[in-house]
Amino acid sequence: MSEFELHIGLVNPKSPTNVGAVMRAAGCYKADSVCYTGKRYSHASKFNTDTKNIQAKMPLIAVENITELVCDKVKIICVDLIEGAIPLPHFEHPEQAIYIFGPEDGTLPQSIINKADEVIYVPTIGCMNLAATVNVVLYDRTTKLNYFELSDALIIKSRDINNRTKKLA
Repeated sequence: MSEFELHIGLVNPKSPTNVGAVMRAAGCYKADSVCYTGKRYSHASKFNTDTKNIQAKMPLIAVENITELVCDKVKIICVDLIEGAIPLPHFEHPEQAIYIFGPEDGTLPQSIINKADEVIYVPTIGCMNLAATVNVVLYDRTTKLNYFELSDALIIKSRDINNRTKKLA
C-alpha cells in the first residue's frame, strides 16, 4: 500500500474564519500539517474559528517560505485561478503533495507558481472563498485516491453525538 502525505500551504491568509475552516477541512481529510505565510493571520488569530480544535492534533505553522518546507518526493500543487492551469476534474493527484492556496483577496506570487509541479483550478463562475476551495480540492483528492474506506463504520466514526439516525429499510 502506498503512503499518503498531505500538506496545506496558505499564502498570507486574511481571515481567521477561513483559517479555522481550513483547519477543520485538514482534520476531516487527514492532512499532516497546515502552514501559512504573512502576518495578517497572526494579527487576527485570536478570532480563529477552528470549531473542532484541530490545532491540538495537527500543527498550524507560520513560515517564511512554503516551498522550502517540502522534500523532493512531495509535489507542489498550486491552486488558483491561473491561466493555463489544469481544471480539477482532469487532475490526477499525487500521493505526496502540498497544496498551496492564495489569499482571499489576491493571488499566488509568480515565484511560487514557478516552483510548482502543477497548477490547478476549480472551475466555477467567479471565485470561491479560501476554505471552500480547500474543501473541494481535498474532497476531490480523497475520492480519486480512494483515501477512505467507504462504509457505515466511517459514518459512525465521523458524525457527532447529536446524529444517530439511520436509513429505514
